[in-house]
Amino acid sequence: MAITSSLAEFSLPELFQFLDQGNKTGLLTLRFKLSRHSQEIKARHILLRQGRILAVSYRLDHQCLLKMMCQRGWLSPEVINEQVNRCPANKPIGLYLKTKGFLHPEQLRLLFHAQVIRSVCGLFRLKDAKFRFDSKATLPTIEMTGLSISATKATLIGLRALPDWTGLADKLPETTSALSRAMVGHRQLGLDPMEAAVWKLANGSIPLTDIATRLGKSLETVQQISFRLISVGLVAEVPMLTSYQQNYWQSQGLEPVAVGANRTEEDNPQELSNRFVQHLLGFLRR
Repeated sequence: MAITSSLAEFSLPELFQFLDQGNKTGLLTLRFKLSRHSQEIKARHILLRQGRILAVSYRLDHQCLLKMMCQRGWLSPEVINEQVNRCPANKPIGLYLKTKGFLHPEQLRLLFHAQVIRSVCGLFRLKDAKFRFDSKATLPTIEMTGLSISATKATLIGLRALPDWTGLADKLPETTSALSRAMVGHRQLGLDPMEAAVWKLANGSIPLTDIATRLGKSLETVQQISFRLISVGLVAEVPMLTSYQQNYWQSQGLEPVAVGANRTEEDNPQELSNRFVQHLLGFLRR
């Protein structure tokens, strides 16, 4: 089964959430231009197994990881070719080379960081890209170090390193909204101190404006941290009535309701996006 769309309609955090929560295995390919004026199409191919990212390559000849080893001078082309021919078809080449003593564990970690972490962080800077996820694709073990990272954890790391949030501005939670914890624990994701502080204040009743004041951070920074926590499923946005809205309801003698309760899907792109993810997950799990 193949899924195609674009990041303009389905953001990378949402896409990674879908792949992780759905325990998806397959090949995710993103195609994009480096700038509006460029005609050259670049591609990144992400290998996933059960929602975990195994490798990222920029071409499909299965030579990216081997080239990195040669460029670092860790193995000669002759040794690599010989060991590739000996490596079992179902075993990651990095893990095989480690068991044979050609690579050290630290070298594998360095390769994985350069191949996966650095590449994924760069993808979060894309304003738009076409993507295709193929669940039937064959995953080449010759591109795998043997290490992996959950798509959710990759999202957290990628958003932390994002220098420009312009492309995600319309996805940020409202400044008047509160946050509600959606998961009991967060240790497996390794939150930084400020993320943990926002998570602790996510009790469903403190608006982001107050959270920013309590933590001594700008409202924009708190919005970005909140979006990161929402994207990895740790919190949910809770719309709240403003003082003006509360006074209006009271003056009309009516019972207040939560802001957004009667909004259409078109009025709330974030809600529409979240619903789409949940519906898509439910459909694919059938």
